[in-house]
Amino acid sequence: MRFRIFIDKEHEEEILIYVHEKTPLVEKIEKLISDDTFELIGYKDREAVRLCTNDVVCFVAEDNKVFAMTESEKFNLRFRLYQIEDNLSDNFIRINQSCIANINKIDRFDASISGTLVVRFKNGYRDFVSRRQMKNIKERFGL
Repeated sequence: MRFRIFIDKEHEEEILIYVHEKTPLVEKIEKLISDDTFELIGYKDREAVRLCTNDVVCFVAEDNKVFAMTESEKFNLRFRLYQIEDNLSDNFIRINQSCIANINKIDRFDASISGTLVVRFKNGYRDFVSRRQMKNIKERFGL
């Protein structure tokens, strides 16, 4: 893999990467240079934790509370889903009224005979795609 840097104060800053396939190294580089992430404060057992959106599997609304689910933990947030959705990057997509998913953390989609689509995340959590969001999901993933 070759690496080149051009320093030019007149040119707009951009990063281009040409790769044959997306590898864990490429994902790490993408995470490092991504400036469209923002941090949230999540609460668990009276402890406040800074959460980077790249580490969040999905945001879920349950029992009038909003939670951020990571690979291994679930944190309470003091925001509403629509407030979080406004600040998220293109790596996130709403799959139903109560869930916003990180597309990089989706393991697979399972289709049922009745036509419903289930999203299975890498951490084992699963949720249904609503009929309202089905078109957006199919367009985004080419289903």
